[in-house]
Amino acid sequence: MARAIVVTSGKGGVGKTTITANLGRMLGILGRRVLLIDTDMGLNNLDVALNIEKKVVFDIVDVLAGRCRLKQAIVEDVVPGVYVLPSAHTYDDSNISAAALRGLIDTLAGFDFCLLDCPAGIEVGFHRAVTAADEALVVTTPHVSALKDADKVVAILKTYKIKPLLVLNRVRGDLVLSADMVAPADVKGLISAPLAGVVPDDDAVGIYGNTGKALPKSNDGYKATMILAKNILYGSEIIYDATKKYRGFFGRLKRAAKRSG
Repeated sequence: MARAIVVTSGKGGVGKTTITANLGRMLGILGRRVLLIDTDMGLNNLDVALNIEKKVVFDIVDVLAGRCRLKQAIVEDVVPGVYVLPSAHTYDDSNISAAALRGLIDTLAGFDFCLLDCPAGIEVGFHRAVTAADEALVVTTPHVSALKDADKVVAILKTYKIKPLLVLNRVRGDLVLSADMVAPADVKGLISAPLAGVVPDDDAVGIYGNTGKALPKSNDGYKATMILAKNILYGSEIIYDATKKYRGFFGRLKRAAKRSG
């Protein structure tokens, strides 16, 4: 049976969908078969983030309504072994239930992971996706409002008997070193969930996302998300150090360039 992991956040705009897409790709690169499911009905973005929207013929509502089979609706990503079940562009909220979504996941065959891209916030879409999952990743940025919202989501997830893991996204190592951004080590004391990964703020992540291309191995976002994938896959606890390249003499030059930019 596939590991069903919901990727959620308390606040919109923290990069949840991008994390879902890139994490799925890293797991695929590690040889696992992965199904990414967009559960954000009516506001779907996963197909856009992976640049496959023009390939979409059927969606998750079509599958659950019996208008097509699952294999007719899923679209293969550029990374072998990674597939996407897109959400509906428009839909009646009564057409899909948590039980139906869970039933679909329980029938999956041949997949190692199922990542559910969850709507931001804690409305009905959140509860539907969480009910269908066994594990959870809570994505947040190191900003006070996002951290507070993430902590609320963590508390709700625990009522579902799901042990959440935290992913700290868009971390700027230069600001962490100058104490202008909350450090990953300090986040552990603010949110009652283990830190599973840190992903740096990297323009290339957005640029590659717009084209649908996979991140190059030399990219910092690639390295950080690969570490996150290995932590989830193997249970390791290695955390990417976003401050490393800003340390030392040349690091100080990079920090100065960032400030002047």
